Amino acid sequence: MGITLDESGAQAVIGLEGVVDISSATELKTLLLRALHCGKKVRVSYDGATDLDVTAVQLLWAAERKANKAGVGFSFAGPARAELSVALGEAGLLQFLIADS
Repeated sequence: MGITLDESGAQAVIGLEGVVDISSATELKTLLLRALHCGKKVRVSYDGATDLDVTAVQLLWAAERKANKAGVGFSFAGPARAELSVALGEAGLLQFLIADS
């Protein structure tokens, strides 16, 4: 499991690796908030993620809503693994599967 934040480029990129679950929720929340407050567009890359539990999905959903309200760009980069696509689709979160270029 790993969560990273790279603020060195034009965007703040949060990278998700391996299993992202309740045990990493505090770290994910901290990095999402930091990214949202850095003044750059936020991009979440989940191409290295093998599993996102409901806690991770809730945090991503809340961060996207906060970004939209603040007028901060927020996008996802993939591709998502098949199991993530199924889980997010069943949760009604298809916007998480639409990756920006």
